[in-house]
Amino acid sequence: MKIGIILKKRRNQVGIKQFELAERCNISQTYLSQIEQGKKEPHLSTLRIICEQLELPMPFVFFLAMEKNDLKEGKEKLFDEISPTLHSIIKEYLF
Repeated sequence: MKIGIILKKRRNQVGIKQFELAERCNISQTYLSQIEQGKKEPHLSTLRIICEQLELPMPFVFFLAMEKNDLKEGKEKLFDEISPTLHSIIKEYLF
């Protein structure tokens, strides 16, 4: 999963500096940087706070971060079928 990439992209999209988001979430900038680089996975409670600050629903993060290798074998076709529609819905919601 590429949760950090999604969070960084959204943070940049809404124009919040990394140190500012870290401060708002009561975490260190180093920890946030490690999350964004995929070096650390945030606890759900931390992810929830980050998502609130970014006005990004957590289910969106999980879906956008999902990669085919995250799926059980045999589910790739279903993912390919629903992914474009869900991506479109999410983009419409965020913009």
